Amino acid sequence: MQRQIQAGSALLIIVISQFLGTSLWFAGNAVIPELSQKLGLPELTGSLTSAVQFGFISGTLVFAILSIPDRFSPSKVFLISSFLAAGFNLFVAVFPLGIESLLVFRYLVGFFLAGIYPVGMKIAADYFEKGLGKALGLLVGALVLGTALPFLVRGLDYQYSYETIFWITSSLAALGGVAVGLFVPDGPYRTKNPKFDWKILPRLSQINPLKGAASGYFGHMWELYTFWAFAPLLLAYLTKWNLGSPSNSLGVFFIIASGAFSCALGGFVAEIKSSRAVALISLLGSGICCLLVFLLPENLGLIGLPFLLIWGMLVTADSPQFSTMVAQSTPSNYRGTALTMVNCLGFALTIFSIQFTEWIVPRLGVSVSLGLLSIGPMIGLFLFRFFQKKEALSQGLFK
Repeated sequence: MQRQIQAGSALLIIVISQFLGTSLWFAGNAVIPELSQKLGLPELTGSLTSAVQFGFISGTLVFAILSIPDRFSPSKVFLISSFLAAGFNLFVAVFPLGIESLLVFRYLVGFFLAGIYPVGMKIAADYFEKGLGKALGLLVGALVLGTALPFLVRGLDYQYSYETIFWITSSLAALGGVAVGLFVPDGPYRTKNPKFDWKILPRLSQINPLKGAASGYFGHMWELYTFWAFAPLLLAYLTKWNLGSPSNSLGVFFIIASGAFSCALGGFVAEIKSSRAVALISLLGSGICCLLVFLLPENLGLIGLPFLLIWGMLVTADSPQFSTMVAQSTPSNYRGTALTMVNCLGFALTIFSIQFTEWIVPRLGVSVSLGLLSIGPMIGLFLFRFFQKKEALSQGLFK
């Protein structure tokens, strides 16, 4: 007989484990200066970040096509993925350092992060028939805080060897996997789906509420990771703090980490209002922040930081609520597949957005380039409302 655990206790373990596991995501970014020096390469930020992103996109695509989170115990998938991601992360420290092996190992870390982040949301969805928006708000908040952590390390100017960073993050990720694997059984609202069905993705694509939630999420993702990637440059532009300085890094940490607070707060507000209200207000607000960048003059001084903190909160708060709507609009035995596939497509968009913005910054300048991120939220809002107005086609599709 399967042991039982309270939903609140399960959520606490998942949130902590999610934070520990996703610390792998930017482990390489925290030691880029040392890696660049040892490899004799001037800049690794783009290649290291893209390697993890491409790995995550590949992993989520494979997990979704094979319906792994729905066909197998998600807690076991989380455990195994945590160990594999931790192992490949550790390989950077234990094998001879080379650019090819570094990129391959970081790609494989991203691949198995697909079994941590979206699967963690799937486990939470299996425990919360009601209150899912609050649960995912805390869960995504943990991811955001983990994302911000490398900038705190840089800002405090701690000097760690790259081997130490990889050993620590791998140990933390493995610990998180063990915690979920041992203490969080499959949730009471999980519907097991042992079959492999090639037609599942086309059938999911016919659910209009799902397409609406996914469209909003895609608009949000077009903006989010590009905003994070260029936050140091934007902060330097608005405040004249030297790019890469401790003060700039600390500022970026607070800008990104503010999103962890807003994710959690948005989850509680969603309990009172709705996930839909929180997601749309946040997406609209972050889109307005994009447009304001067109009007803000260079060198605002300290005024620029509060603006970016507000933007940092708005740009993140909608993520868990769109994921909540994705989960709620999908039959329970396909929730893991839907969440994983939407994650896959959303992160694929980040690659195009980041590359496009990187290309136009030298040509149009910082303010115009970051202002054009408003394209994502505006299209996301339009498509969300478009699909919500159409009659749902989900009835009878999964019988």
